[in-house]
Amino acid sequence: MNFLRSFTDKVATRKGAWITVVLWLVFMIGISAGPRLGDYKVTNFQSLPDEAPSIIAQNKLDEYFPNDQGTPGIYVFHHPNGELDIEEVTTIIAGIKEANIEGIEEILDITALPPQALSGFLSEDKTTMIVPMNLQSGLGSAEYAEINDEATEIGTKIAADLNTDFYITGPAGIAGDTVKLFESADFQLLLATIGIILALLIGIYRSPLLAIIPLFATVVVYQIVNQTLALLGAGGLEINNATTSIMSILLFAAVIDYSLFVFSRYREELNHYEDKYEAMKVAMHATATPVLFAGGTVFAAMIILYFADFRDYQNFAPVFGTAMIIIMMASVTLIPALFALFGRKAFWPKVPKYGEAKEVKHGIWGPVAKFVVSKPGLVGGVVLLFLVVTSANVFNLNYEFNSVKNFPEDLPSRVGFEIVEEKYNKGDLAPISVLVTGKELTQEHLQEISTFFSDNAQIGSARPSGLTEDAEYGKITVALKDNPYSKEAIDFLSDYREDYATYRLSNDQVVELSYAGTTAKLVDEQQINNQDIIKIVILETLLIFVLLLALTRSIKMPVYMMATILISFVSALGLGIFLVDVLFGFDAISTRAPVYAFIFLVALGIDYNIILVSRFLEERKNLNVKDALEVALRNTGGVISSAGIILAATFAALTTMPIIDLFVFGFIVAIGIVIDTFLVRGMLLPSLILFFEKDNRKSIKEEM
Repeated sequence: MNFLRSFTDKVATRKGAWITVVLWLVFMIGISAGPRLGDYKVTNFQSLPDEAPSIIAQNKLDEYFPNDQGTPGIYVFHHPNGELDIEEVTTIIAGIKEANIEGIEEILDITALPPQALSGFLSEDKTTMIVPMNLQSGLGSAEYAEINDEATEIGTKIAADLNTDFYITGPAGIAGDTVKLFESADFQLLLATIGIILALLIGIYRSPLLAIIPLFATVVVYQIVNQTLALLGAGGLEINNATTSIMSILLFAAVIDYSLFVFSRYREELNHYEDKYEAMKVAMHATATPVLFAGGTVFAAMIILYFADFRDYQNFAPVFGTAMIIIMMASVTLIPALFALFGRKAFWPKVPKYGEAKEVKHGIWGPVAKFVVSKPGLVGGVVLLFLVVTSANVFNLNYEFNSVKNFPEDLPSRVGFEIVEEKYNKGDLAPISVLVTGKELTQEHLQEISTFFSDNAQIGSARPSGLTEDAEYGKITVALKDNPYSKEAIDFLSDYREDYATYRLSNDQVVELSYAGTTAKLVDEQQINNQDIIKIVILETLLIFVLLLALTRSIKMPVYMMATILISFVSALGLGIFLVDVLFGFDAISTRAPVYAFIFLVALGIDYNIILVSRFLEERKNLNVKDALEVALRNTGGVISSAGIILAATFAALTTMPIIDLFVFGFIVAIGIVIDTFLVRGMLLPSLILFFEKDNRKSIKEEM
């Protein structure tokens, strides 16, 4: 690491620090003239790979049964206290049509329907009517939002003088609301994150500059990362809205974390060196390598996600990988340069004095370190018992597949969706499309298969809905009796499509059956997600284990470092799903939440282990195991616990998001970071080090 040392030495000079800061600011201003990240975010992100059976089936249906119509939506008209007046419905629709809103392709003309056909759009209790509509093809989700806003404003204004409630739902309505939700939520999240970090930094360190300097660096890095991702978006990278929301949290958390590690060691060295630049050189000699190693571990963990099949996870890799490269560069350049320029003033009012002889106070971590090294069996045993008990709750993990349930209860598209769900056959919310592939197919053949489907007790209806001119492909629309987003529907279709991948017609011809639609996609999502969980856990564990081998040059230490991180994750997941149920009433979580939590808790959690073990290895060169561990635990305890509190609070900022997926993910990760910071890194890992590392064996220095 001689190159790194010579590089940070140049940064930690008066001239080098000024040049470094100016270059970062010039680069930030220059790149800000480029495209905006918001122009490349998508809400209708295809999560499944192109090879998923439901996607293959859907692509074939689109090819053989082309539909030039744009994105469908549903206008929902509801009278909460009695029968709906059809005249009021026609009045509202007429008002929307008269506005001639650009982007609306078609609204079903219910006035042209005969009474029998019209009744098909009314609910059985006659309180609700649904009217299909279509937006023009080729529009983006942001345009959906603008079109729906205009239609909603007109519709609700007319409805205000009537007895009818008006909502827009369906794919077009949900996509439009999702855009607005993320736009407002991202801004809210940014403000909440900055506020939490600022308050905690000032509260913990009692110094305004120690809060402002890291936040300033974070804002610079944030802008550069966003603009870099915008350039990647312009180059063709599809960027998921949820990914960028989580990325902003990772960015703030990592930059603040690495800032704490730098300035905590800088404060120590200012007591030993009068020149502030010389103090920073020495501080970076000790912190640059572990900070870069910690950042590199997170980067490598993110890159592993390229191997996932689920495209939500794949999308993390380029977005988070880009962010981590820029964060790592800032951690050894911008951050030390800013602190070097401010020098002792950064710590005002508690300014470190050169030659200060008094022993640095370590607050609670001095007594804690002494207790842990004197009673490792007791401490480690109690913590391990807690982790095992909380981990057992993962067997109560249930998944929620209805994406609409992720949104706030008062979101118009969700309100409309739930009215339709309550008043109409649940299976009609998202029917299954079945592609029939054979030779010389007829309508009678399709009806035969439809009748077979309808005989199943869990299928509400099945009807032929298309036949190609060459008679090789047919389409059947199937509605289940269960909610198409429910676990029951998913489990049923998972078995059913496997059992009936083919069907033998009465003329003995065997035809192929392929299933598309929402429930079919959820079946694939569940199966692919389960495979990805195993793949990601194995690859992440092996990768980080190899990196730890390189850092410690020991075989034993990486084993129990990795073991503590894994059990910490399972404990956080078990405790998290218990608490979100008890405190917030979420008895099921998204399939994505455990994977997101694993990625961050393992990648970020190992950082603290690396900081502790790096200091232990440093002290071990001159002290025995027990004394070296006590010094390492005592000296890193304050900064790691502070960093852990800030990191946990930063992820807890996701609980301000109105999207349940992100709320649950942020809550679980915050719990996991607290467990890792105080119980695993502060107690369990030191206990294991004392148990496995003995003075009567080769010293770590000799092993290295």
